[in-house]
Amino acid sequence: MQPYSPSNLVEQLSRNSTPYYDPLAKVHWELLTTGQFWLPHEAISLYGVPQFMDLPPETRRRLSQYEFLNFVDAGLWLEGIFMERIVHTMRSSRNSPTTLRYRLHELREEAGHSLMFVELMERSGLAIPPQRLPRFLLADLFGRHAPMESAIFWLAILLGEEMPDRLNRYLRRHGQDICPTIVEISTAHVIDEARHIAYALEVLKDRLPGLRLPARFILKPLVHKMISQFVELFYYPSANLYETAGLTPGTRWVQAARANPLRAAFVRRCLEPTLQLLRDRGFHLNWHGPAA
Repeated sequence: MQPYSPSNLVEQLSRNSTPYYDPLAKVHWELLTTGQFWLPHEAISLYGVPQFMDLPPETRRRLSQYEFLNFVDAGLWLEGIFMERIVHTMRSSRNSPTTLRYRLHELREEAGHSLMFVELMERSGLAIPPQRLPRFLLADLFGRHAPMESAIFWLAILLGEEMPDRLNRYLRRHGQDICPTIVEISTAHVIDEARHIAYALEVLKDRLPGLRLPARFILKPLVHKMISQFVELFYYPSANLYETAGLTPGTRWVQAARANPLRAAFVRRCLEPTLQLLRDRGFHLNWHGPAA
């Protein structure tokens, strides 16, 4: 497979990345507090569930904080996969200087995001939720082992960037009543991810037209499975997370979240722009709700 050939867009993305702004320095950490919600009410998995809405405000607020920590913990995992692969490609002589330069910009930005997430975890004073990755996570498999110039690798990267980006954008639009430090973290992430998503789409524009119909037929269920796994990871907390946040038994709240129609509607709204991107590229997919 031929290495990706850079375009004017990639050169422009590098120019836009050149004035690097360290997110650790941009975020006003002194404003971080557990006395405010970290997610808008509608973005909490149990929003609208009567038993949850009857709980004291401090309990609901604490769940919003743990759900955001779960979100950034998943982000650490995703950033780690991408940084690992970028470093690996530095040993290849097949990359053009333009491609290598932009991927190094991405490396610096992804490292900045990871440092920002770790800083949040340490400053929060909250117990870190137990990491919850499905036993067989396709994005992990393809992200770590698929050839970096392959369509399946960049589809995995696109999903891993697009899906959390939509939640970050929601937080920016509806962040009036949540901790301002959380809004700043989401904003810093969104600004850089806009370039990363544009780059992934540019590579896919080069790779997808060469896929024959049988390859697309095989890829479609794999992409659908990746979407379902990302939804589980980002939007449906585990029983352990609920219990860490003080909601016991955790299995009861897992069932309540999965049966919550407001949660399903919220996820569908966040997911729709990503699904439309895929439809525009020949992958006609829909999401029908959480796994039973």
